[in-house]
Amino acid sequence: MNECVLVVDDDAEIVKAIAILLEKEGYRVLKAYNGMEALDLALEPSLRLILIDVMMPKLDGLSAVLRIREKRNLPILILSAKSEDTDKVLGLSMGADDYIAKPFHPQELVARVRSHLRRYTQLGDVNAPAREQEIVNGRLRYQVEERTLLVDGEPVRLTATELKIVELLMRNAGRVFPAEEIYRRVWGEEPFATENTVMVHIRRIREKIELNPKEPEYLKVVWGIGYKMEKH
Repeated sequence: MNECVLVVDDDAEIVKAIAILLEKEGYRVLKAYNGMEALDLALEPSLRLILIDVMMPKLDGLSAVLRIREKRNLPILILSAKSEDTDKVLGLSMGADDYIAKPFHPQELVARVRSHLRRYTQLGDVNAPAREQEIVNGRLRYQVEERTLLVDGEPVRLTATELKIVELLMRNAGRVFPAEEIYRRVWGEEPFATENTVMVHIRRIREKIELNPKEPEYLKVVWGIGYKMEKH
């Protein structure tokens, strides 16, 4: 069965154009024209990825992302004519996995969709053969097969992107990864101005795993170099 993508934009022409692009690639496309319609369609069990605009009537895209994230863990890519870093960071901090600025290049959009779907649907190893069933580091316990992170024995809700970052850093505890390398390994693409994207994901993970996110004991920044998972 073809993988299913939801496209949400109040501009019907944009929805139609993206749908044609994705259907040519073999994807099945669901269409919505405001945030409320997106919430309903986001519950479709076969859905694998959402492309959603920011500025929309009834419920804006960022509010929709927040509400969808309460129920679904699938990749969400924000579409927006706003290309300022603040808008990008806001979207990522609300739970989006990636950001595509309008006007977008058709091939870039298709490549991003393909990349996120590949990461979501395949267990995919980010660094080394996944022989072990569990990676343990202090209060953190990552169950490889189930793709679940436990903190103090309690499961933590992470997006597919956040899980990949956690797995990469936990497999290589103590090693410092530049933001560009994290992006290359996790997103599967060559990095371009990616520091903000990685930083926001790291911040979101910290909020979920650290006792005090402002003074992290696990996910640490090494100034001028990158990020690492501290060994415990």
